[in-house]
Amino acid sequence: YQRRVHGRLEMLTSLRLRPHRHIIISRKFSSQTYQHLNLEHKDDIFYVTLNRPQVHNAFNEHVIEEITNAFKSVNSHPAVTNPSSPSSHPRCVVLTGNGASFSAGADLNWMKKMKDYSEEENRRDAGALFDMVHAIRSCKLPVIGRINGNAFGGGVGLIAACDIAFTVPEAKFGLTEVKLGLVPAVISRFVIDKIGRSAASRYFLTGERFSASEAFRIGLVHGVSSDLAALDEQVNAIITEFRTAAPQSLATCKTLIEEVASFPTIMHSKPYVTRCIAEVRVGAEAQSGLASFF
Repeated sequence: YQRRVHGRLEMLTSLRLRPHRHIIISRKFSSQTYQHLNLEHKDDIFYVTLNRPQVHNAFNEHVIEEITNAFKSVNSHPAVTNPSSPSSHPRCVVLTGNGASFSAGADLNWMKKMKDYSEEENRRDAGALFDMVHAIRSCKLPVIGRINGNAFGGGVGLIAACDIAFTVPEAKFGLTEVKLGLVPAVISRFVIDKIGRSAASRYFLTGERFSASEAFRIGLVHGVSSDLAALDEQVNAIITEFRTAAPQSLATCKTLIEEVASFPTIMHSKPYVTRCIAEVRVGAEAQSGLASFF
């Protein structure tokens, strides 16, 4: 929020957006036991860390279930659904991987089992994979991808589901399904929404690997940090921005982006966007912000 002082604009932060003291309080908050990932709540940030470094954080049916449940747990957490005060509202989720890779996509042993699945079993399996990626994309909080290393196949789908993502120069990426006689069907909408049809045409069809700089060029990630330390600095810089934003406005913006993109024309979006801003303007956050400004 801003006010005009002596002809210039000065940033204002209301009480509910008072900067957080950087005291890290780490606590478990889900009753579920996770074997393949770590789910932590540190201060006002949730961290979901894929934790199968021995197989480059590849996922199978168990990992898929855990990732889905982790993001459902975030969405249903009392601090997200009914915070005691807006100033203590969680700000975002950071999704990352433990070890040298972010995610190698599908686990080879899982793929071997799928070879003997019936069509109906494959349909159910694919549905669970879709639900996992959608759980990330539909998270009520902004999701930052801290892409600490390589990502292939479904791992690229995880990145595409994040709102914002950053990586390191040595990371490699690829939608390599065609090399195995498969297609990136389940993650296709998420990836195409992120990188566009033109880039998807090239990388879906060729299955070639591409660099971090190319991932940045096509919009899969929003920046390439020089190393892991710089990656953490970049992630923390975005977290700082989120801490100066109104929590409900962030959540509404996420819904706004999703809804507006679904309309076939600009004019089709008019009823939704006008209703959206009218409801927001009379809400508590906007009233507080406007009162600070004027």
